[in-house]
Amino acid sequence: MADPSSYRPQPGQVPDSPGVYRFRDEHRRVIYVGKAKSLRQRLANYFQDVAGLHPRTATMVTTAASVEWTVVSTEVEALQLEYSWIKEYDPRFNVKYRDDKSYPSLAVTLNEEYPRVQVMRGPKKKGVRYFGPYAHAWAIRETVDLMLRVFPVRTCSAGVFKRSAQIGRPCLLGYIGKCSAPCVGRVTPEEHRELAEEFCDFMAGRTGAYLSRLEKEMHIAAEDMEYEKAARLRDDIGALRRAMEKNAVVLADATDADLIAVAEDELEAAVQIFHVRGGRVRGQRGWVTDKVEAVDTAGLVEHALQQLYGEEKGESVPKEVLVPALPEDTPALAQWLAERRGSQVSLRIPQRGDKKALMETVHRNAQQSLALHKTRRASDLTTRSRALEEIAEALELDGAPLRIECFDISHLQGDDVVASMVVFEDGLARKSEYRRFQVKGRVGDTQVWHGEGQDDVRSMHEVVSRRFRRYLVEKSKTGEWDPQDGEDGPPEDDGKPKRFAYPPQLVVVDGGQPQVAAAKRALDELGIDDVAVCGLAKRLEEVWLPGEDDPVVLPRTSEGLYLLQRVRDEAHRFAIQYQRSKRGKRLKSGPLDEVPGLGESRKQALVKHFGSVKKLRQATIDQICEVPGIGRKTAETVAAALAGAVPAGPAVNTATGEIIEDENPAPAGASSERGTEQ
Repeated sequence: MADPSSYRPQPGQVPDSPGVYRFRDEHRRVIYVGKAKSLRQRLANYFQDVAGLHPRTATMVTTAASVEWTVVSTEVEALQLEYSWIKEYDPRFNVKYRDDKSYPSLAVTLNEEYPRVQVMRGPKKKGVRYFGPYAHAWAIRETVDLMLRVFPVRTCSAGVFKRSAQIGRPCLLGYIGKCSAPCVGRVTPEEHRELAEEFCDFMAGRTGAYLSRLEKEMHIAAEDMEYEKAARLRDDIGALRRAMEKNAVVLADATDADLIAVAEDELEAAVQIFHVRGGRVRGQRGWVTDKVEAVDTAGLVEHALQQLYGEEKGESVPKEVLVPALPEDTPALAQWLAERRGSQVSLRIPQRGDKKALMETVHRNAQQSLALHKTRRASDLTTRSRALEEIAEALELDGAPLRIECFDISHLQGDDVVASMVVFEDGLARKSEYRRFQVKGRVGDTQVWHGEGQDDVRSMHEVVSRRFRRYLVEKSKTGEWDPQDGEDGPPEDDGKPKRFAYPPQLVVVDGGQPQVAAAKRALDELGIDDVAVCGLAKRLEEVWLPGEDDPVVLPRTSEGLYLLQRVRDEAHRFAIQYQRSKRGKRLKSGPLDEVPGLGESRKQALVKHFGSVKKLRQATIDQICEVPGIGRKTAETVAAALAGAVPAGPAVNTATGEIIEDENPAPAGASSERGTEQ
């Protein structure tokens, strides 16, 4: 723990102006980002007596080792810079909302020549109009199915659209009237785009004028005795009304607003957002967060606004945002929202009437979301904590292994030797930290073995050495370690997490005593003595420790053993997946794949011209030059590569035993001979 006074800025050094500040730890990682109207006043609050600080703030300032700041012109600029840095550095002491799920939205791809209506998840794309998000994808599909009767917009994928255009026949939706079939030219691109824009207008809440127009057309058709047309319009109106009924009217004045409510306790907070468009609830979403910083309801609202609108522009930001508490910098936030929308945005607390009643409903949803989250997490968290404690007790560790890394070696009869590293933090898989290794038979610049054959022990030694050598290199960039082999480079000061920057408390290897000894030897050679090592043998699920003749046997019902098994099995799965991928690529490769500078198109052209790789091998350089796109230098390279490749044995008909002569042309996409394995 650092003493905050050791890095406290000198008096008068901090400017009395708006800005954004960053706290960094001893590894130069950014751990907290904040903004202030006055940097001098705000930073002074962090350097008072630690005993008087909020416990979370005290933890942050004692974890930090330095502080820096950037001066900006206005509070709005500070707000934008704070959001950008939180997104870039992902500081551990800033509130980060975890989305309960990836909510689906109804999307209209107006950026395409023929706009498409579809369900989309994930980040928003430029030129696409979004409606929602919705709680369930089936709710979107029901609404779209009703509206396609009136707005027959394309819903098919690019492949289906292209196929229908090629054969000159629309898909089923085109035949039943739920698609205007632009693929076969029933409507022009302009007419189809107009349909898509009408669809968007209706979904945006501009329903009254469109329904009135349809009703007028229906009455005119009935008066003109065009009863079939009148009946079709009547059914269209009914379909639109049923689609509208799926979203009940909650605000009678056709308001466009987002309502944000917060439910919180000492440790966690849940945020719920209702998206109201045209007086109807068009979408809902929710987030849950750990309160890792000392923050009140107003602060949680500010963070929610940043996450909700940080990437939005235009009409995605509503005219009105209703919140349970106003943030400290309400004018700056309102100005920031207005800049993103392009017009004025009202940020306020509802006081009475329908909006206050709806806010109470949103708050009840937030309370239920928090209660459900705590119920789900309670047993899970308790189990994980017990498992980590059991592992620490069984292996006689100083503390619970909050970060566990597991290594596994995979190969097929000594070929394609690979390794995997999986990471579990707090008992949960951290897939973004997973790593894969190709076993090369060397550590650094030193060849230690030939890299072939079934030698899991030497492979384990190599992989563990490479992983922790990278860790030491990362430490060297912060000045914590002085390498003797000159591998240190210029210090990197971007504050972002590095690939191998974090050491585990426990290394688990898939195997028994030999693999454990190899991993321990690798750590000893690098001078690392603060990382525990153990191995989990598959046969009896015994836990092996370095230098011990007898294994540690955990009870079969032990949560600690179950966690170690999960870690080991995940490493095995990840290694097998990589090994199969490498083997598949090798088996599909042929002699032409080894020719430098020869792309897929020219490989196909060569095989198509000669009919097979066997005939290509027999061709002269002049004959190879006759292939379009193949120059003499490339032809010489191809001929040399094929001359050095070992030709495949003859193909045999397994039913008759006859040798099959390679007289039939190979398919255009082939790049290897039958049976060839390079």
